[in-house]
Amino acid sequence: MSTIFGKLLTAMVTPFDKDNNIDWEKVKELANYLVNNGSDSIVVCGTTGESPTLSHDEKLEMFRIVVETVGGRAQVVAGTGSNNTADTVKLSLEAKNMGVDGIMLVVPYYNKPSQDALYQHFSHIAQKADLPILLYNVPSRTGINMLPDTVARLALLNNIVAVKEAAGDMDQVSELKVKLPENFAVYSGDDSITLPMLALGCQGVVSVASHLVGNDIKEMIDAFDQGDNFRANQIHSNLFPLFKALFITSNPVPLKAALKLKGINVGALRPPLIEATASELGVVKETMKKIGLLD
Repeated sequence: MSTIFGKLLTAMVTPFDKDNNIDWEKVKELANYLVNNGSDSIVVCGTTGESPTLSHDEKLEMFRIVVETVGGRAQVVAGTGSNNTADTVKLSLEAKNMGVDGIMLVVPYYNKPSQDALYQHFSHIAQKADLPILLYNVPSRTGINMLPDTVARLALLNNIVAVKEAAGDMDQVSELKVKLPENFAVYSGDDSITLPMLALGCQGVVSVASHLVGNDIKEMIDAFDQGDNFRANQIHSNLFPLFKALFITSNPVPLKAALKLKGINVGALRPPLIEATASELGVVKETMKKIGLLD
């Protein structure tokens, strides 16, 4: 199975300068770095990119600059989803004008729509925005789980082509694979369960850890696809401590700390998020040493 989004999508952080404004030069550097280190697609202004604290205009400029920087070498997926249907349509149409290759639409958070309301929300956006759509199910952040039957209904719409599944429930993943068309891509939304989800027939991952180990994750997916399960499991086992360490507190707090340790300074976080505590930083640092990312 193939998809325009590829196997490894990176949910890119948003670099900030010392005044907590977006550092546009760092945005370009990071986008190039990710594409040169395994990423088939870059997801811009998702949760990892601190989307709740980015303004409408900042998001549009992020889309424009990343497309300008890596367009043609990787797919650029714009995080345009929100809990306001009309605003999501507006941002999605504007993102299309910036040249993005697709949009990621998160399940609406806080207002907790029903399953039928989810269908109405996503189908309305799909009708208005003529772009490939990656749905994003993350109940831990949204407060509601989009069920496989709802995804299957949405998969009948031509431009809804994939789902990022982050409910962490392997039975739900199996149900998705049973109920969805073969050409509909299911991506892991958690690095730590990418390999188990590949075993259930999924496409790849929308990754956080790929900022640090993109080529390794790509090798793991390729090894599995080529039938080398031993090598795939070997890579997974080596990277597993990192996958867990990057989520010891709210994403992207540990990731930004890890990038800084690796010499890729993407700045601090915008409030209400704060930088990693000394103990959290210690866990990240020791884990990076353990897997050979730091001396």
